[in-house]
Parts: sequence; C-alpha cells; structure tokens
Amino acid sequence: MFQLLLIIIYLAFISLGLPDSLLGSAWPTMYREFSVPVSYAGGISMIIAVGTVISSLQSDRLTKRWGTGKVTAFSVLMTAAALFGFSVSHSYAALCLWAIPYGLGAGSVDASLNNYVALHYASRHMSWLHCMWGIGASLGPYIMGYALTGGQGWNMGYRYIAILQIILTAVLIFSLPLWKRQGADGALQTDGDAKAKPLSLRQIIKIPGAREVMITFFCYCALEQTAGLWASSYLVLRRGVSAETAAGFASLFFAGITAGRVLGGFLTMKLTDTQMIRLGEGITLLGILLLLLPLGSASALGGLILIGLGCAPVYPSIIHSTPEHFGADRSQAMIGVQMASAYTGTCFMPPLFGFIANHIGVFLFPFYLLAILILMAAMYEKMLSKIRKEPN
Repeated sequence: MFQLLLIIIYLAFISLGLPDSLLGSAWPTMYREFSVPVSYAGGISMIIAVGTVISSLQSDRLTKRWGTGKVTAFSVLMTAAALFGFSVSHSYAALCLWAIPYGLGAGSVDASLNNYVALHYASRHMSWLHCMWGIGASLGPYIMGYALTGGQGWNMGYRYIAILQIILTAVLIFSLPLWKRQGADGALQTDGDAKAKPLSLRQIIKIPGAREVMITFFCYCALEQTAGLWASSYLVLRRGVSAETAAGFASLFFAGITAGRVLGGFLTMKLTDTQMIRLGEGITLLGILLLLLPLGSASALGGLILIGLGCAPVYPSIIHSTPEHFGADRSQAMIGVQMASAYTGTCFMPPLFGFIANHIGVFLFPFYLLAILILMAAMYEKMLSKIRKEPN
C-alpha cells in the first residue's frame, strides 16, 4: 500500500506539470488575438506566481488541518477549474482573473508533497517524482501544438488539459482512504512531532544558510520558468521559426528535464545531492553557450535540450537534502519558505525579461539565463560553506 501511495503522489505531480508550459507554448498565438504586447505574458505569469507564494507559505497550516490527501485533491480541482476558465476567456483581463485560482492551487500541495518525499524516500525517488512533473510539462506543449495545428485554437488546448486535471482529481478523491491508512492525513506524520510550534519567517531566515538557499531557489525557478515561458517567443522572433513549430520545439526543454530526472534517479545511487547539483549547473551552462552560437535552429534546439537536462537534478536534489542540511524538525518550514522563494523568482524574473524583450530585444534571452545561473551557483556554494561551519 505504501508503494500505491507513492504512485498517487506521482500522479499529483503530473497534474502540477501539465499546465506549467501551456502559456509559453500558446502565447505567440494568444497575444495577437488579444491585441496586447508580447510582454504581457509576464503579467499572467506574475499573478500565478503570487498565488503560489501565498499558498506555499500556508502549506504547513493547511496540511496539518486537512491532511495532504485532501489538500492535494482540492488544489488539483481548483487548477482544473482555472484552466477551463482560461479556455473560455475572450479578454486579457479574464485570463488574469483565472490566473488567481490557478496559482493558489499549486503552492501548498507542492510544499507538503515535497517534504513528505524528502523525509521518507531516497533521493532517487525525489528525482523520479519530479520526473513526473516533467512528463506533465512535456505533454502540455504537445497537446497545445496538436490543438493549434489542428485548427482548434489555443482554447481547446487549455480545455484538453482541464479535462485531464478533472480525471486526476477523481483519482485523488478516490485515494483519500489510502492517505488515511498511511497516516498522511490529519497531523501529517512526516516530521515526527505534529505538536511542534511552527517557525516564524524571521526565525527561519536566521538559520545559517537559509538566506542563501532561498536565493538559490529563487534563481532556479527564475531560470526554469523564463526558459519555459520565452523559448517559443525567442524561436519565433529571433530564429524565424513558425508559431506552431515553436510550440513543439519548446517542449524539448521540458523533455530534457524529464529525461534528466529519469537518468538522475539512477545517478543518485552513485553521486551525492551536492554532486548532482553541480553536474546540473555545468550542463545548463553548456546549453546556454550552445544557445548563444549563431548556428541556426539546430543549435537553439540543442541548447534548449541541454538546459532542460541541466535543470533536471537541481530542484529535487536541493529539496531532498533539506532535512540533512537543516534538520528533519525544520524541514517542512524550510521547504515551505524555499517554495515561496522559488515562486517569487517565477513571479518577477520572467516578466522582467518580458520588459527587456519588449524594450531592447528578445536576443538577450540566453544572456539573461546565464546571469541567473551564475548567481544561483554562487549562492549554493555559499550556503554549503555556512552549514559546514555550523556546529553539530
């Protein structure tokens, strides 16, 4: 039954990934229909990210009151409703309104499930768990591309994903008794002390290495989401690729993440979390450099795949090492704040690049990713140096 619970968690992460790449894939078509500047995709992305920050900071309170199973099922249902709302929207303002429940539906489930797996499963399972997110994120652009090339429009692309989310919601609802049997409901028996007083944000920030790991998460999600949101627009506006083709090509970035996490699960049997993170940073750097080369669309596609492969081990490895670095008793609080930091990066950095692209040029896309990567690597190494100095 414990393995069946893991399968349910995998399904929940597929549901998290399904809609994440839709906006970037559909936006080259959507912004023309709504007669808004291309940079306005950043506004929708920002609203979604604000919602996830709010809900992730409440994850500890919500899961202790309602249980992980109920929080997960309700969050997926909320996301499904938001995606259906996207599919029937006929104005940019309507998209912004539906972005609110979409963002709120993502944060708390992400933090609670990540902490559960970090405490109870080996690093390879964390990597494969996030591979499930990558499967969902990879399927999203393909589904959107199918709708666009079939003449059904971007609306049907969102509607297809909404239907899949509803099906996953039903699976999660039927699985609620299983969550109770596994003790994951109610007080969420993942930290061994449900009565422990939650840490305040000020207390968390004072923990050695906490600020640095928060910045690391900020940078990681800034890099990943900027790449996912603007890859299609970069290919269309800079490399001259058609919107329909670019929607499919952009999925290669998420396919790279998915493949990297499948492989990463096996590599964690030989490499530590820190080694996995450094390996990912090196591969990402290689991908960005390849994206910079003026070798046509083939170079750009190869760069996107490598950036995805490089991103693959970073996020799950940092999360899995949280109990080790900061203590199991503080892991839920730390992961909640890390998720909030990550979503803050999602909130501000992709829209910032939209502003840059609108006023300077989309050609700065790879340089922007490079600057974020350098800061991320520096902060992670600084975090490691601080926790090593911390007395046992």
